[in-house]
Amino acid sequence: MFGLHGLSKVKRLILGICVLLVVDLIWVASSELTESEPQYVPAKFDDKASGTESDDSTSLSRSVRFSKVNEVRQLSEAYAEEALIARLSYSASLRAEESRLRAMSKLTVKQVAKLALLFCLLWFVGNFSYQEALKDTEAGIVNVLSSTSGLFTLICAAIYPSSSADRFTLSKLSAVLLSFGGIVMVSLADLRFEDQIPVGALWALCGSMLYALYLVSLRRRVDHEDKLDITMFFGFVGLLCVLLLWPGFFVLHFSGSEVFVMPDSRQWLFIAINGLVGTVLSEVLWLWGCFLTSSLIATLALSLTIPLTMMADVLWKGVNYNWLFYVGSIPVFIAFFAVSLLTHYETWDPVLLCFKKILHCFCRRRLLPR
Repeated sequence: MFGLHGLSKVKRLILGICVLLVVDLIWVASSELTESEPQYVPAKFDDKASGTESDDSTSLSRSVRFSKVNEVRQLSEAYAEEALIARLSYSASLRAEESRLRAMSKLTVKQVAKLALLFCLLWFVGNFSYQEALKDTEAGIVNVLSSTSGLFTLICAAIYPSSSADRFTLSKLSAVLLSFGGIVMVSLADLRFEDQIPVGALWALCGSMLYALYLVSLRRRVDHEDKLDITMFFGFVGLLCVLLLWPGFFVLHFSGSEVFVMPDSRQWLFIAINGLVGTVLSEVLWLWGCFLTSSLIATLALSLTIPLTMMADVLWKGVNYNWLFYVGSIPVFIAFFAVSLLTHYETWDPVLLCFKKILHCFCRRRLLPR
């Protein structure tokens, strides 16, 4: 995608992290937009340059006469690609060959439509479960339970790996648990417990499992972003959801579960902006960032939206949170960048090494004669 097949592994990882952070900012801004008054900033454009400056585009075109005699023969198109590769260095020729093979393995329109058909229901049910969880229980509980998708993604990616970066390590498990603990602390800063287990908790767990299954399965089928046209894929997902799930609109409306009310002009504006930027653009960038990094990094990047949203409330709305919020935000960010580092060094497992050293020292002390 975007012709970035020549980037090295480190550059791809850094670019993917930046893309995922941009997606987090888009989602935070989208949530703030739907909860606050719109602000319009006037734009002023500079006038055109004065007429004293010359413009090359308006200059008179000059006619040039060429000889009709072909003094140099043109290489046939059948041998042009081979001749170009022959002039390249060995490493450049390998990259060119990899690029050619990826272009040949790119999914056709029919294959993309079949792939979207397999994942559209999974994608819809996962998002529907999250929205039902928000409706039935408090947002803090939903955020805590939704953050378990990192653990589900780690387990599913270890069972069905799409690359060597998906291997299970104790360090990744520790980072996921660290992120989960940070989300719990952040949510405790603005959380009111209920007397019994809410139904929304089950919806949140269901949504996190379906989300992890959707992401890992898609990465399993498509191992590189050049094989899949991401915009076409989400276009088919939206089209198939409309074609297959339109009866649910009338079922929810006439049953009284979710009555449809026609939005006004202001609400239509917010829906359009949030749909184009907060959903379409962010989903495309998020899946692209997932291909550039790994499924686990993309999952943990979603957890960053929770402390970022609360930080936005502190800065723009003057909301005050207790110390749990500030302390809990630190491990969430540490876990995200720790998993990014572990993805780059695929065979590095510092937690396992520390555990082995501690076990070795303990065994030596037990074996020493007294």
